[in-house]
Amino acid sequence: MAIRKVLLPLTGTAAGEAALTTSLMIARLWNAHVLALHVRVDSRDVAPLAGEGLSGAMIEEMMSATEKESGERAHAVRAMFERFVARHDVVVSEARAGADYATAAFAAVTGREEDIVAQQARLADVTVVPHPDAGEDVSSSDALHAVLFDSGRPVLISPRVAPTTIGTRVCLAWNGTAESASSALAALPWMQRAEVVRILSADGYQRRGPGAAELGAYLALHGIKADVEMFQSVGNSVGAGLLAAARRFDCDLLSMGAYSHSRLRQLILGGVTRHVLEHANLPVMMNR
Repeated sequence: MAIRKVLLPLTGTAAGEAALTTSLMIARLWNAHVLALHVRVDSRDVAPLAGEGLSGAMIEEMMSATEKESGERAHAVRAMFERFVARHDVVVSEARAGADYATAAFAAVTGREEDIVAQQARLADVTVVPHPDAGEDVSSSDALHAVLFDSGRPVLISPRVAPTTIGTRVCLAWNGTAESASSALAALPWMQRAEVVRILSADGYQRRGPGAAELGAYLALHGIKADVEMFQSVGNSVGAGLLAAARRFDCDLLSMGAYSHSRLRQLILGGVTRHVLEHANLPVMMNR
């Protein structure tokens, strides 16, 4: 198992360059290809949002302004990508089977970002998204949830500041759910090349399903030696306890399932996924 294709949705947010750096680090580890994808807003989508009471001329003006702004953003995102690859000496080309170096390419398409990103993510080994609260809009968060809920593939949330290493000290958050099982599968290639691996579990985190010790025995069948830490909540927050345990381990990649409870429940009541999304300062790979 290996990482061969990395999808990177770019929207021009403040965290875009950190996500570019994270994507390039992954590509260089695996000799993989990074597809930097920018989705332009379709100005025709503005018309249904305009509502009643607006003249045709006003709607045309809104569409024209949207098209202009979308074009300017696409130009700025592409310029950022080109500056980045030039500065970091990245080979810009199409994906190549068997390449022994990292490559990158830029693509711009028009449509609904959450739809296109989810579709493209289905044929990527991992999708890297900027930290969801690090930009001036919510589009990066939209892309994150589109991949989680509609791609069947892992999404890696880049921290606000690009890491210096990734995947050398891997933590796997485990609670026995189908979501955490998916995260364990996605993390297998990372764990097989990591220096050390730790399973993080807690009594308040575990659901019905196999326990951490059973996971450890399963990983051993794949040649992975992992120890187990049963962490404690911090301030009655399992998410805070999970991140504290990851910090103690000096973790540079945390893999976990996402939204074992419904997203709506987590948005209203809080939850582990929400806490990690809001507070993690390391690369986090999520699966659902």
